[in-house]
Amino acid sequence: MIEILPGFLPVFLAGLVVNLEIAATSLAIGLAAGLPLALALGGRRLAAVPAGQLVGLMRAAPSFVVMFFLLNILPREMEIAGHAVQTGLLAVILANAAYAVAYIADNGLVALRALRAGDVAAAVLFLPNVTRAFFVLTLASSMAAAVGTPEAIFVTLRQAERLPALGDQVMLFVFVMLFFGAVLQTVFALINAVRAAILHRLARRPAAA
Repeated sequence: MIEILPGFLPVFLAGLVVNLEIAATSLAIGLAAGLPLALALGGRRLAAVPAGQLVGLMRAAPSFVVMFFLLNILPREMEIAGHAVQTGLLAVILANAAYAVAYIADNGLVALRALRAGDVAAAVLFLPNVTRAFFVLTLASSMAAAVGTPEAIFVTLRQAERLPALGDQVMLFVFVMLFFGAVLQTVFALINAVRAAILHRLARRPAAA
């Protein structure tokens, strides 16, 4: 098992970059569509009602189901801005974007209401929440393995197929799980630290004034 790591790690990390790209694109779509929806939700009833129904639909839709639905309705060959686009990859991005839109709309509405109430501390927490969403999207992007996108999980599965012994396969999967677990705990600890620092700094402002 140890002897395969020097050759496996660079390919695995390259696959992880693909996960990050999928997550970043999905989050960008989420911000572009979610923030206007948050404004609509916090506005007049005429706009808030349809916006709420749309956000509720995206919030309830399972990403995996959305992905396969899109795979069945999108053309097999696509071109965007003169560049060929893999239909499978686009389906994954849009499926995760549906979650991102709902998440940004919900948290954006909370931030908007906090600003209107003069609670800047609660509104600023929108920023670490977006970071949390990015990390969740990075994990969710692993479903791209189902459509053959060479992301981290796909690379791991391909490497496991080449290992003749079951014990080596199990050790590889354990290594990958420990890697993601360590990254998960580290990122969430950093997010919580940032949240605490923001709250502490804002809590001290009135006293310093």
